[in-house]
Amino acid sequence: MYPEILYVMAEDLLDACRENGLTLALAESCTGGLVAGCLTAIPGSSDVLDRGFVTYTNASKSQMLGVPSELFDHVGAVSAEVARAMAEGATQNANANIALSVTGIAGPGGGTTEKPVGLVYMACARDGMETQVERHVFDPGPGDDEDQRHRVRIQAVESGLKLLLNCCAATT
Repeated sequence: MYPEILYVMAEDLLDACRENGLTLALAESCTGGLVAGCLTAIPGSSDVLDRGFVTYTNASKSQMLGVPSELFDHVGAVSAEVARAMAEGATQNANANIALSVTGIAGPGGGTTEKPVGLVYMACARDGMETQVERHVFDPGPGDDEDQRHRVRIQAVESGLKLLLNCCAATT
């Protein structure tokens, strides 16, 4: 289901979390649980991954993660501010001290000139560190709508695992 490199990255991430005594939570929107699925494909991941929140709607982002509803009116769900609030909310609403959030536009519709298809914000919150936020515009590439959507989501999983690995490696 996932490219082999993602399984390798997932194993590396789980090992890094174990080495650093970190418990992980995920807050996913456009990836719909794909990051959690990649991590849970690895045997023994339950000793690191506490839970994943799939918060596809704005209401679920507010209810489950505590994202202030006024952010959606001011900056939209696909924004650095919402990604930050999602990641920080995941650590506060889980038994976790590190969390990744992902929010974006996987397509094929929903894009605008300001926020094109492929735009994804992600954030990593870790206790004792400033939350890191990244902005990506992934290339949907050729193919039909389903292929393009899948490609954006898989690129988001890869970048999310990289961000988590970097946050795990950082010293608090």
